[in-house]
Amino acid sequence: VQLVEFGGGLVQAGDSLRLPCAASGRTLSRYTLGWFRPAPGQEREFVGAIIWSSGYTYDADSVKGRFTISRDYAKSTVYLQMNSLKPEDAAVYYCPADTTPMLRMRADGYDYWGQGTQVTVSP
Repeated sequence: VQLVEFGGGLVQAGDSLRLPCAASGRTLSRYTLGWFRPAPGQEREFVGAIIWSSGYTYDADSVKGRFTISRDYAKSTVYLQMNSLKPEDAAVYYCPADTTPMLRMRADGYDYWGQGTQVTVSP
């Protein structure tokens, strides 16, 4: 499966941004799509994930209440809606795919990765 993240850019603190992640090449019916970003002390920090078949989502505590994950079934696209952005949210955001319908919070549990999209948040 190929994954393309886009929608990143420069925003101000408090702004919102939505990142699409378009998947192609395989049916996603048994996949889990996640969102990760680099963080100090970690190669990639778990942001959230969605189990494609059920639509079940889980967000990391660091973004809970501000970030929301959703999917467009017809477009094979996952979205990361980011509200109330903070400077510490600035990062490259990646949307990897796991070939099993299980929620995983470790980056090494995902099999396919996109190139990422840069989000910059100014104070």
